[in-house]
Amino acid sequence: MHTMSDKRKSSPKPGPASSRRKFVKSVAAGSALAAGSSLTGLPSLLSAEAPGAVRRTLNREPGGRQVPPSDRVGLAVIGAGGMGMADVNTALRIPGVELVAACDVFDGRLDAARERHGEIFTTRDYAEVLARDDVDAVIVGTPDHLHQPISVAALRAGKSVYCEKPMVHDIAEGRDLIRAEQESGKVFQVGSQGMSSLGNEKAKELYEEGAIGQLNYAEGFWARNDPIGAWQYPIPAEASEQTVDWQRFLGPAPNRPYDPLRIFRWRNYRDYGTGVAGDLFVHLFSSLHFVVSSNGPTRVQAAGGLRYWKDGREVPDVLLGVFDYPETDTHPGFNLSLRVNFVDGTSGSTFLRLVGSEGAMDVTWTDVVLRKNVAVDPMDAFSQEKMAEAAADEGGLPARVRMLPPAEVRYQVERGYRGAHVDHFFNFFEAIRGGPPVREDASFGLRAAAPALACNTSYFEDRIVRWDPDAMRLM
Repeated sequence: MHTMSDKRKSSPKPGPASSRRKFVKSVAAGSALAAGSSLTGLPSLLSAEAPGAVRRTLNREPGGRQVPPSDRVGLAVIGAGGMGMADVNTALRIPGVELVAACDVFDGRLDAARERHGEIFTTRDYAEVLARDDVDAVIVGTPDHLHQPISVAALRAGKSVYCEKPMVHDIAEGRDLIRAEQESGKVFQVGSQGMSSLGNEKAKELYEEGAIGQLNYAEGFWARNDPIGAWQYPIPAEASEQTVDWQRFLGPAPNRPYDPLRIFRWRNYRDYGTGVAGDLFVHLFSSLHFVVSSNGPTRVQAAGGLRYWKDGREVPDVLLGVFDYPETDTHPGFNLSLRVNFVDGTSGSTFLRLVGSEGAMDVTWTDVVLRKNVAVDPMDAFSQEKMAEAAADEGGLPARVRMLPPAEVRYQVERGYRGAHVDHFFNFFEAIRGGPPVREDASFGLRAAAPALACNTSYFEDRIVRWDPDAMRLM
């Protein structure tokens, strides 16, 4: 690993100090919002507790340790907006990680990064970051259409990569990224941070123990009802053709005149973003695939519409997807339904539910609620009832009263839990230092992204999409 170089590069001269400070505060607020949605994550499911429910606490052993100088990781961020800087703030909580460089196409974000983190190297050109010897790992926090080309370039430059989800903007981009990961030998992790959460880990343990019986159905949803949640992000006052490198933002996307809405609200446009499916379905796919050790569905169908946020966006604000999962060695065949609603009056709630023959689990990154639907095998209930009736008619003893498990068990993270975001970065840096491999590598990332992106194909082309999750190709 390397120590920070004294070499610095400044971006063009910033605007007035008062304007710059105002922008720094707005970026910090955006980062806090992004980090808050990641760290504290999701609303607790414990508000509607059933009588007699059993509570249990999930905890994680402290992971902090003294890091020798040889293990220090020089970190750079490419895409220093809200999520990119939230990732930086979380990464810096891991011992031995040092931010040495930041790249963005908007000068205001580079100014904000220097004001928060000192005189780090800054540039509009990510190639200059990848050429630096003091950069060991990069966070790719750009718009979706730049995830794959920058990640491939970083891996080929010998850098480890933490890439925000979805891993790719188009399913066809996946194979080159997987190849670059394999050929480089470097660590690549997709930033769907719930993967590393205590909630997901407990759900996986319960599923593998057979706590819900045979899985037959799963569902997940994500509800929002506010402008920021619906991607109406503020447009910085100092944004202009002079302070924004418009051509670098466009990258491989079609050329068009400068439009601040397209860069600062890029999720609304198909050239750069992947809609609610790529932004939010992908989290639910990642969690589900981790919990039940699945490669993914074979059939994808979506429906939805633009119901409320009619602000010029090109993607729906309500989307529903239905998916068929085949039988495998790790799970039976089952169905999945997902929905995202940006106009939900209940607002701010999300979870994944797994339903089996003997019970169900509601899963978030911080909570798991296990409910037992029946006390006996439903296929055996009739025969047990008839045996009890026969014994009573013949003057025999009544059927023996059984010791029943609690109808509901609720697992909640311990107070002070660092959060899934921290855990995900801890796993990333441990892998860089020679520890266990990351769970969400490029193959896992494509298998989570592809069915989400296939939802967009199904919605816009009004058709069913077939996917081979083992070979990772469209059929």
